[in-house]
Amino acid sequence: MATSTGPTPVSTGSAADFVPARPTLPKLKEAAAGCRGCHLWVDATQTVFGEGPGTAEVMLVGEQPGDQEDRQGHPFVGPAGRLLDEGLAAAGIDRRRVYVTNAVKHFKFVRIELTKRRLHKKPNAGEVRACHPWLEEEIRLIQPRVIVALGSTAAQALLGNQFRVTQHRGQPVHSPLAEIVIATVHPSAVLRAPSTARDRAKQEFFADLEAVAAHLGTR
Repeated sequence: MATSTGPTPVSTGSAADFVPARPTLPKLKEAAAGCRGCHLWVDATQTVFGEGPGTAEVMLVGEQPGDQEDRQGHPFVGPAGRLLDEGLAAAGIDRRRVYVTNAVKHFKFVRIELTKRRLHKKPNAGEVRACHPWLEEEIRLIQPRVIVALGSTAAQALLGNQFRVTQHRGQPVHSPLAEIVIATVHPSAVLRAPSTARDRAKQEFFADLEAVAAHLGTR
């Protein structure tokens, strides 16, 4: 059989090519470290896989790792993660019993000219689709009662491209993925809100997390 001597492809087009047989969460995380399903691995520091207990009742799904997450290798450890932690605590949800992950596992960014800053860039539909097998396996293994989609990228990855967070945020959506899926804004959107509107945006975000707690019976 002929063997290719050409360069290694930048991507295969799907993370499904890297999902191990009979996966467990540790096996998935290990395999994802070498994922070449899309081209984002080229510039990212590392894969940032989901973290949390395999028995988590709540799964939080964001868009993608940010700058700090990319550097540290853990999801939601930057400013948005700190706001998320605050909201979970206010809702009475134990952060240690929550699984957190992203629709895309590599940081997509553009560099700011003449500086070392890296500015977040929204992943496109092809990149979200290529990475989706990792998220599918995380959901299948954990079987959470509630999935919280943080922002439009996560919501559409889970509920379809026609779903609009602006129209349905905070509302329980019945889905084969979990008992309910609740979509809200990404905490980074709260942090980017104008100073005059930030307190209200924070209160609304916290109220959406309280709806999660109400479904779990912790409120």
